[in-house]
Amino acid sequence: MSGERGRTDEGTLRRKRSDTQAGTIEEMYHVDLGVRSDKQLGNVLRDEGVESLSELLRKIRGS
Repeated sequence: MSGERGRTDEGTLRRKRSDTQAGTIEEMYHVDLGVRSDKQLGNVLRDEGVESLSELLRKIRGS
């Protein structure tokens, strides 16, 4: 598992807060989202047409 997200009691990954800034995600996951660093994650997800951070990272990394 890349990153620092914890797991719930059921073992699934916790969702990242949608008000997290893109710059934080870029630093944490070593990716370039191509947006302003103060843009909120929820807006990046909406603009990219994905529902989760995991989907976004797969899309960015091409896997």
